[in-house]
Amino acid sequence: MAATFVDRAVLHVTGGHGGNGCASVHREKFKPLGGPDGGNGGRGGNVVLVVDPSVTTLLDLQRHPHQHAGNGKAGQGSMRGGADGADIVVAVPDGTVVRDAATGEVLTDLVGAQTSYVAARGGRGGLGNAALASPRRKAPGFALLGEPGEARDVVLELKAVADVALIGFPNAGKSSLIAAMSAAKPKIADYPFTTLVPNLGVVEAGETVYTVADVPGLVPGASTGRGLGLEFLRHVERCSVLVHVVDCVTPEPGRDPVSDIETIEAELAAYDEQVEGGLADRPRLVALNKVDVPDAADLADMVRDDVAQRWGWPVFAVSAASRQGLRELTFAMAQRVAAARAAAPASEPTRIVLRPAPLKDTGFSVEQVGEQAFAVHGDRPRRWVQQTDFTNDEAVGYLADRLARLGVEDALADLGALAGAEVTIGDVTFDWAPTLRASAQPMGGRGTDSRLEEETRPSAERRRSARDARRAAWVDDAEPDAAAEPADAEPGDGDHGRVGPERGDHGVCRPTTP
Repeated sequence: MAATFVDRAVLHVTGGHGGNGCASVHREKFKPLGGPDGGNGGRGGNVVLVVDPSVTTLLDLQRHPHQHAGNGKAGQGSMRGGADGADIVVAVPDGTVVRDAATGEVLTDLVGAQTSYVAARGGRGGLGNAALASPRRKAPGFALLGEPGEARDVVLELKAVADVALIGFPNAGKSSLIAAMSAAKPKIADYPFTTLVPNLGVVEAGETVYTVADVPGLVPGASTGRGLGLEFLRHVERCSVLVHVVDCVTPEPGRDPVSDIETIEAELAAYDEQVEGGLADRPRLVALNKVDVPDAADLADMVRDDVAQRWGWPVFAVSAASRQGLRELTFAMAQRVAAARAAAPASEPTRIVLRPAPLKDTGFSVEQVGEQAFAVHGDRPRRWVQQTDFTNDEAVGYLADRLARLGVEDALADLGALAGAEVTIGDVTFDWAPTLRASAQPMGGRGTDSRLEEETRPSAERRRSARDARRAAWVDDAEPDAAAEPADAEPGDGDHGRVGPERGDHGVCRPTTP
């Protein structure tokens, strides 16, 4: 277990990208105007962390830190939607704390089997032109792109979920105690060394079954990061009972059971101020270890009363080698574990908290970042820009309509933005054109937008004036020709009895006089 135990890992998670929508027109024999039939893109997959009781270490995640969910498929014609991307389920041990790698914020604390957390959400699929059609925009020539999946770095920290924590200096005999009380098999040798990873053991005392954690040895200054103190102290946070394991035969000068307990308590108090974990209120026991050695037994008899009078904690003289005092110690731990379990509040199912946006929230904000330079913040504008195909003029016009209806253009105008000002939304920067006002219907043909064209179409009045001018010119040319015709000309000679304007004058014609 010591060779494969990893209690910290950095995970790079990326949700699947949403599939692009499809811009398609229904084609069928005898149906020239079949209408739009482009399907929507599929949703990207999520990266989900799930507690698996059979997983006890973060070793696999340390070896495979990159987790990418499946991408959604693009939509197709004939109203066929794209398939959703597959979710990635990452199994983590019970007691895993998830933090944001950039800010250090605790995102969730995964405790309990099958508890889950979505670490990275997949992007939404883009809408096809069938979903974008409306009574005024009957055949859109564009579709929306799929959203990119969420990408982030998270730090996973495993805090041992145990009822009792054995704490003390290195080489105090904590691993030997847990091996004597349970079926755990930690590394034990006849030379001094310290455990580098916590060991868990299951102990049964009467009707109470509880778990004991062998916390690696602590040294002075552990609360400030000396040695591996911070890595070890976090395993104490979840334990309801703390047991001081004191070495009564230590050869180091200046150390004795009372000073060892004072040092460990000072480190626990300093760490508790940082994390506010309530360690000061946890019940404690003292185990004077290695009393099978005669000198250690004499020292234990000398300090037993001092420890009991100073802190008021029960003191037990034990030996992992001869198993002396282990039964009394295990039952004392079981009694306090049972009391802690009885005092704990009843577990309640996780509640889903809904936080609706305020009624007057516009969903965006505009910030002036320079002279004629503005930045638009907000989830909706950023998402709309990500879904826009900027190679399609009609799609750009549709984006302009959406931003105008949301109030972005009015907000820019209120801040003094002029034509040509730089406006940044997300990762896209463009020049603001205040003439792109919201339009209820498409401006131009499919795939185009007349507001983005440099040359404007002639107005109806100009076209009417040009047509009248062509008619007047034709009448002026026709009257001299009619006056020059011979009087004996028969109707129908060469002109089939009709004269009329040239082609292109909308079919206006006049019969000749017989």
